[in-house]
Amino acid sequence: MDLSIIIPLYNEAESLPELKAWIEKALEGFTYELIFVDDGSTDESWSVISSFPAQTGHLKAIRFRRNYGKSAALYEGFAAAEGDIVVTMDADLQDSPEEIPEMVRMIREEGYDLVSGWKQKRKDNALTKNLPSKLYNWTARKVTGIKLHDMNCGLKAYRKEVVKNIEVYGEMHRYIPYLAKNAGFTKIGEKPVHHQKRKYGKSKFGLNRFVNGLLDLMSLWFLSRFGGKPMHFFGTSGILMFLVGFVMTVWIIAEKLINQANGVKFRPVTDQPLFYLSLVALVLGVILFLAGFIGEMVSRSAVGRNNYQIKDRI
Repeated sequence: MDLSIIIPLYNEAESLPELKAWIEKALEGFTYELIFVDDGSTDESWSVISSFPAQTGHLKAIRFRRNYGKSAALYEGFAAAEGDIVVTMDADLQDSPEEIPEMVRMIREEGYDLVSGWKQKRKDNALTKNLPSKLYNWTARKVTGIKLHDMNCGLKAYRKEVVKNIEVYGEMHRYIPYLAKNAGFTKIGEKPVHHQKRKYGKSKFGLNRFVNGLLDLMSLWFLSRFGGKPMHFFGTSGILMFLVGFVMTVWIIAEKLINQANGVKFRPVTDQPLFYLSLVALVLGVILFLAGFIGEMVSRSAVGRNNYQIKDRI
């Protein structure tokens, strides 16, 4: 089978028939499967999906009991995918299926592991979507080192090996290219894609997604750098903090003793704010070091501590 088209959705009943017809028209000549993942919709989305299999033999559908989020929907879709190339797209008709053949060509002929869409001309509100999106993507490029203009674009194409070797959880669907890079799939490209205004319903995402996105990015960066070696971060930070506190404490006490021996007026050690700051630094240093030690023990006993991405064997 050429393609698996994964479509996570939540309350998109009105757009589904049009989306399905659009995909079938755009993918003539391909063998493919459609995988709809209903993320606990409260409208008639599942009823609409249920009417499809009688007309189409290449359709799969998964329905959650409640709303878990886009990452959970993609996780289940990736697990069910059987196509050589896996494509994800949103169900709101803002992503064009007509972009898929070119993305597939880029993977097959140019050797990309992952091709991400780039909505150069967004049809969203400039204040609530465009400007925050530019800031978010600029930060993501700096942190991840992946030169994508639109990391969170829902329209993406992957080699099957990519989606079978990454785990999407929480709200990490925003950073699938980064997850792929950390798994060893480094040839990541992008394609400018046409973006359309939402035709039915309303957006499921608010401004809070950008705050959550930055927090998730920090978590993912830390896990990728120090997830398997927490002592390198906490231990180093703890030792440096302890040394700073120790040096300040010794300096304050030594200054007091020297002044006292020379008959020079001096302030009592306990009257100096710097003394208490040095004690705080000492305590924080010990705490950070112990946090690293405990984290290292947890990491050493983790079930997946020796799971590695193996590309070839002879």
